[in-house]
This record gives sequence, C-alpha cells and structure tokens, in this order.
Amino acid sequence: MANKSIQLLSIFVVLLGLWCLSDATKYRKMVGIYELRKGDFSIRVTNWGATIISVVVPDKQGKLADIVLGYDKISSYVVGTSYFGALVGRVANRIAGSRFTINGTPYHLYCNNGNNSLHGGHRGYSAVIWDVIEKVEGDSPYITFYYDSFDGEQGFPGDVDVHVTYKISPDYKLTVTMHAKPQNKLTPINLAQHSYWNLGGHSSGNILNHRVQIFASHITPVDSELIPTGEIASVDNTPFDFRKPMTVGSRISQLKGGYDHNYVVDSTPDELGLRRVAVVEESQSGRVMELWANQPGVQFYTGNFLNGTEGKGGAKYMQHAALCLETQDYPDAVHHPNFPNEIYGPGQAYEHVMVYKFSARK
Repeated sequence: MANKSIQLLSIFVVLLGLWCLSDATKYRKMVGIYELRKGDFSIRVTNWGATIISVVVPDKQGKLADIVLGYDKISSYVVGTSYFGALVGRVANRIAGSRFTINGTPYHLYCNNGNNSLHGGHRGYSAVIWDVIEKVEGDSPYITFYYDSFDGEQGFPGDVDVHVTYKISPDYKLTVTMHAKPQNKLTPINLAQHSYWNLGGHSSGNILNHRVQIFASHITPVDSELIPTGEIASVDNTPFDFRKPMTVGSRISQLKGGYDHNYVVDSTPDELGLRRVAVVEESQSGRVMELWANQPGVQFYTGNFLNGTEGKGGAKYMQHAALCLETQDYPDAVHHPNFPNEIYGPGQAYEHVMVYKFSARK
C-alpha cells in the first residue's frame, strides 16, 4: 500500500504542473524537456531522473532515427519500471539483502527487487526532480543537472551532492560526466546511465542481430537473484565471450532470459583515464556506437524483462528490443572485499565519465 501511495503522489505532482516545493530553498522545481543539437545530431533530456529521452543520429544514407527506447510523456517515466534513459543511484544495480555495514554500523535499505535493493531503491535518483544548473549552446552544447541527496534517503547514509552533465559535440560524441561528493558520512556511490539502445531505431524490432564487442575477459557471475557470487570468472569457452564481435542472438539461447551480467573491463586506459568498453554495430543502418569510460565494469543487459511496454509513437517494446551497456563499479561491492571499493567519504569525490562515439559504415 505504501508503494502505491508514493506512486500515486508522484503522478499527482506531474499532472498538476510537474513541480515540487523544496523545504531547503523554497522555490518550485519544474520538470522540463531540454534539447541539445549540433547539425543532424541531437539529444533530448529531462530533469525528471536526469533522463535521456532521445538520441537522434544519421545512418549510412544520412537518414535520421531515434536510437533509444523511451516514452512520449513524462508521466510515463514517473510510473515506468524499466529505467529508460535514467541516471540511477545512489548505488546502481543490486545490493543483496538491502543492507550493508560500514565500520560496524549497519544500514538497511528499501527493498524493491525481492529482498534486494535495485538502482537506489523505490525512489532512487531516477525518480526525483533534478535542478537545472546550466544549459549552454555553442560548438559543444551541454546541460548540467544537480541533485541534493539527503542523509537517510532510501536508507543510505550521509548527504551527497550529485551532478551529471550531458554534452554533445560535432563529431557525433555524447559525453556523460557524473560527479558525487559526500558531505558528512562514509557512503557507497555507484552511478549508472541506463539508456536502452537499438541502433536500427527505437521501434525497429529486436537487437539479436546487433554485433557486439566487449573488451573484457572476465565477468562477475551471479546467483538466481542476479546477485554476484564474489567470483571473477573467465569468459573463455562461454556464451559471455564477446572479445571478438558476435551477434547478440548467436548464443543468447544458452542463458535463461538473456544477458544481465557485469563484465570486468580490461582494456588499457588512454591519457584521460578512459578505457574502450564496447563497440556495437547494426548492419542494416550501418550505425556504430563505441563506448569509452573510466569505470572498472559494465553491465551488459539485453532487455530481458521488456514485455510489450508501450513506448514512443505507440511502439511496443518486446523482450530484447534493446540493449544496455551501463558502465559501473562491480555490483554488490559492499559485500565483496575483493571487488573495487565503492565507499566514499567527506573530502573524496566520485567521478564517472562515459563517451559514446557514433558513426555509420557504408
């Protein structure tokens, strides 16, 4: 009943003007849709969940298409459960048992995925209104959103200042920069950008023929609840091996439902600390998406839980209608000392950079 009440309240807010009153600053925060455009390359975003609504790029013949799944109305993002295009946190992915301990102090989180916490809880960063700090036009247009994450939010300790910037450039690059700074307590932080990609166009069917290359020789295996076991396993001789380009559908039948696994990125960082994470290609359109990031892992997800959701333009998004590549720290790292640390404290800064490079092959 509590979940339904919260959901109804969120819908009420959206339908009555999409605003809320901040106790701290006493001003109304409006929900809006913002466009960044450079030539025939454009994206639309909203400050509801710092969400990417559309990404429009040309194919090999110059034909434009929107290549991310989403909705026509903001109200659909409010009630949706697929996290289309959202910025998720305070901790992306799953935390087992919805609890963890820091320096002997236990913390209990909101359960929204069975007994586990997923993507920050039932009202994580994907389900709040962010402030629009800056929107700049010019050669490389960008927009920056800010969220003041409060102590005890969804059970997480401490106040955290969170920023995300979306920037496009004339060479068809989309850069996503996420910053977070704890103010007064140690806390886990693991942000992720949760766009669903279909390079043929958001309504073009499934992605089983997309060719994917992931620059990772290991994964973190999961149990029946998709919680990491703590093992770091080689992809050798498994359907998880995408070190050479393979179609998504070539071995997906060997997995229950499809891919929903964290890969351990092992390519060499460039001078900016970014690693080449993955390359995706769709042959009919010729579109190519190359992803670089500075995080140790990437969640490869093939839209396993999509089941006919009505999206933009009345499109029906069925299972495997898109794929996600969510760069991240390893899931459930708070329970696995052998995983990279995701605990940050006052005076420390979390920084997560992603660069999507789009092109089209003739």
